[in-house]
Amino acid sequence: MSWELHRVVIVGAGMMGRSLATRIAQEGINVYLKEVSTETVQACKLELEQSLDHEIARFGLTNSEKKAILSRISWVTQFDCATDCDLAVEAVQEDFGLKRRTLRELDRRMPAEHPIVINTSTLSITELAAQNTCPERIVGMHFLYPVTTTRVVEVVRGQLTSDEIYEKAIEFARLLGKVPIKVFEMPGFVTTRVVLPLINEAIHVVMEGVADAAEVDLALKLGFDFRSGPLEWADRTGLDRVLNWMQHIYHENGEPRFRPCPLLKRLVRAGLLGAKTGRGFFEYDANRRRTDRLPDDKPGLA
Repeated sequence: MSWELHRVVIVGAGMMGRSLATRIAQEGINVYLKEVSTETVQACKLELEQSLDHEIARFGLTNSEKKAILSRISWVTQFDCATDCDLAVEAVQEDFGLKRRTLRELDRRMPAEHPIVINTSTLSITELAAQNTCPERIVGMHFLYPVTTTRVVEVVRGQLTSDEIYEKAIEFARLLGKVPIKVFEMPGFVTTRVVLPLINEAIHVVMEGVADAAEVDLALKLGFDFRSGPLEWADRTGLDRVLNWMQHIYHENGEPRFRPCPLLKRLVRAGLLGAKTGRGFFEYDANRRRTDRLPDDKPGLA
């Protein structure tokens, strides 16, 4: 890299934050992973270790690699560590107010030339950055989960993002082995904007009784070589998150294709959020494995 990257702070140790921390640590970079409390830190740390053990079981990692990854991740509950970091990534929930507060805390502590990355799939980089002292050093990066294996990341330029910061974000993406997609700010960017209408239409097909959810997913997997069908993808992402994204983009541009299907709303209201609750369009066990596949619907197909 043309600039030195020794330490990164990630705010938010949920699934995305842990996955991103793992990928950064795999490149030999030290990571501070921040959460709100000691209790949350302990829970997230256990989930990270279990995730790494799962990778070892499927021969994706070795025990020595697990130890190396964990040795590079420091768990913290305060923002003060950001003063020593060369780059920050906020990975909190897709909540505008929470993200804005997180950015302010980072902006107060980090040197002005160091990038602050907003990890978002739908929110405005420009609007989030507007009230910070150095809005030009804020850039968007939409990582797809799991960060350890997905190849693409959307690098989103806000209205005030400087050329220098944008290029640093591109370099960071390449350091992690990602293909950076250069994106100008627009609700949903590229990947989310394109996939949501597909998911929404698949849900309409189910609601209208054209075919059941398993048949819809199987048709699209076999017909278009998808790794998973859109309904299972939505389940694994979280139906509440999918609904939130659709509502946000629909509010931003008013286009009917982003108006959430009533069936999606009903499932979310019932608490059937997908793999994380054990049931959405499909059913899942405690390890998030499907328990109701059709005979021809094999995992990993495509």
